[in-house]
Amino acid sequence: MKKFGILCGILAALLTGTIAFSSELKPSVIPEQGGTLEGEREQVPDPLEKFNRVMFTFNDNLYFYVLKPTAQGYKYIVPEPGRVSVRKFFDNIAMPVRFANCLFQGKPKKAGIELSRFVVNTTAGVLGFFDPAKSYCKMSPYDADTDQTLGHYCIDPGFYIVWPIFGPSSARGTAGMAGDILLDPVTWVLNDGWFLAYSGVRVYQVVNETSLTLGTYEDMKKMALDPYVAVKNAYIDNRQNRVNKSRE
Repeated sequence: MKKFGILCGILAALLTGTIAFSSELKPSVIPEQGGTLEGEREQVPDPLEKFNRVMFTFNDNLYFYVLKPTAQGYKYIVPEPGRVSVRKFFDNIAMPVRFANCLFQGKPKKAGIELSRFVVNTTAGVLGFFDPAKSYCKMSPYDADTDQTLGHYCIDPGFYIVWPIFGPSSARGTAGMAGDILLDPVTWVLNDGWFLAYSGVRVYQVVNETSLTLGTYEDMKKMALDPYVAVKNAYIDNRQNRVNKSRE
């Protein structure tokens, strides 16, 4: 039974990590066509390119052979409104990450809006499955995470790295991911066996999110001359734009 639990934890981690692999693929322009919409692309060294390309291939296969089929089956079973509500629920419980980083960035007003959104959506929004704070109170969520906060204070990304399972990142991004996990309320309520439980929760989030974005990664690969470079540029553009917005 113990071995079964360990195996489940490993499989859960495999799926959980792919949220980072897919969530950062939102470039403001088509990769390899120049800089971002908000300025010239930041130069991030890639001294581990050979290793990174191997890990990119591993993650690419993980997406097509594990995550995508799972998400397609889930999409067939659960109607889109239900999947959108699940996304809103996870966004709601992640409020402490955004709240804390708004404070770290010296934006108490935005932190207050995040807290107000959480109260409204947890109550009137039925635990966050709906978003009346945005629909009726005109309070939109803010984009804030630990990597963004570090960039806000002019800490360079460092070198680019593709983690097996966890996807594209940087030295700064890796530290930011660790910070986000510590701020995640899901980790606060789990004691023994927290890794397995945390992974199980995140597996469902990953599958749900992927079911709503199927085709995005595939389309980008079709347009790219070199998918590895395209994903790297998309990641760098996305993080750079988030840091730029944090300084506004």
